[in-house]
Amino acid sequence: MNEIFDSQTTFKDLGLSDEICRAVEDCGFEHPTHIQSKLIPEAVKGHDILGQSKTGTGKTAAFGLPILQRVEKNEPFAGLALVPTRELAIQVAREMEKFGAKTGLSILPVYGGQKITVQARKLERKPNIIICTPGRVMDMNNRGLLPYNKVKIAVLDEVDRMLDIGFREDIRRILGSIKHKHQTVFVSATISPEIEKLARQYMNKPMDLTANDAKQLTVSQVEQSYVAVEPWDKRRLLRFLLKKEKPELTLIFCRTKMTVDRVAEDLKRNGKDVESLHADMHQGKRNSVMKRLREGNVDVIVASDLAARGIDVDNINLVVNYDLPEDPDIYVHRIGRTARRGRDGKAIAFVTPEQGPLLSKVEQLTNVEVTQVAYDDCEPGKPPEKIRQARAKEQAAADQHREKKSRSKIQLPDAEAQQDTSKFPGGIVPVSGPKKRLGGRLRTRRS
Repeated sequence: MNEIFDSQTTFKDLGLSDEICRAVEDCGFEHPTHIQSKLIPEAVKGHDILGQSKTGTGKTAAFGLPILQRVEKNEPFAGLALVPTRELAIQVAREMEKFGAKTGLSILPVYGGQKITVQARKLERKPNIIICTPGRVMDMNNRGLLPYNKVKIAVLDEVDRMLDIGFREDIRRILGSIKHKHQTVFVSATISPEIEKLARQYMNKPMDLTANDAKQLTVSQVEQSYVAVEPWDKRRLLRFLLKKEKPELTLIFCRTKMTVDRVAEDLKRNGKDVESLHADMHQGKRNSVMKRLREGNVDVIVASDLAARGIDVDNINLVVNYDLPEDPDIYVHRIGRTARRGRDGKAIAFVTPEQGPLLSKVEQLTNVEVTQVAYDDCEPGKPPEKIRQARAKEQAAADQHREKKSRSKIQLPDAEAQQDTSKFPGGIVPVSGPKKRLGGRLRTRRS
């Protein structure tokens, strides 16, 4: 627990008001995490900050509590927090409402997927703090409903992910439009050179704050392992894994929306209480899935990376990387959905034969050895007929190619080879033709 929490410090020590401290205690928190104890005091003083910490170590409170501390009730649109996804906007707003319950500050999530007219009416009430996605905040600003000139503190949460999913130019436009003096805070699980460049461009002498043990990007409470599996055998292995591990709540990550739906349907057919979560789903459906998840009324969530960024639920005790991501940073964020706030959790990755290099990249980034596990009581499945036929065809083509290649070699008779040995004293007698021959004619001046 000491890896995450600063047991020598209380929230009162961080310069927070009595109202905020009481609300935090009502939420069940006694001591801040290391990133909170480092970032909150400096943010409360008004410094620009670039903060890095492992996923699941309380970054929302690290930037949320200073916003609540610094914004006054008579300051509309004073706090602006940018997040990558709708779900995360809703989640952060909900957490900040709990922390700010005794402050009297109004907090509004603004995101795509909800009707403009609904959000416009709420913005007309001039809330103090806005939690928003980049696209929608620019839309509302263009409509004159969300002014930038009132912003007192601007926060970018999960900066690395926002850059990954294409919000680079949106971030530049938003930060570049806040012309007056204000405070800027970046928080992220990973800090890339591009993030550092953004910080230098839009911050005033930012403080670089890194939580303890930054080289290891995943908390030690996450037990990481992988299972070697053929691509066509993943669904069968997943069913076995869930039966074997008996997790309370499982989060399964897939690369594509199509795979999300197919995996979810397969689990439903096998009696699992499962929900899908991906970007093509209607916002109302996504909200209902998140509600079931927070209330603990579902066993399995199958999700894409984009949709799962807002999942901040304490009782997820197993994360399955059904598809190993191409980007190791995404792996870090995925497994950070478990073992949150000091709890234990497992992360199991399905690794196909050609994905060894991907797994090595993950280990290099996280500075953790991901151990292989094998289930002796799980017999490998047989490949589908189509795959067996395709493999047989590939093997036949390879055999034919080798046979054709061997025929093309020019073999010299043994007798001739014996006679040629005198012509190559101490050398090697050729037994085949050259691998490459010049097929054209030499160009001369006459031609």
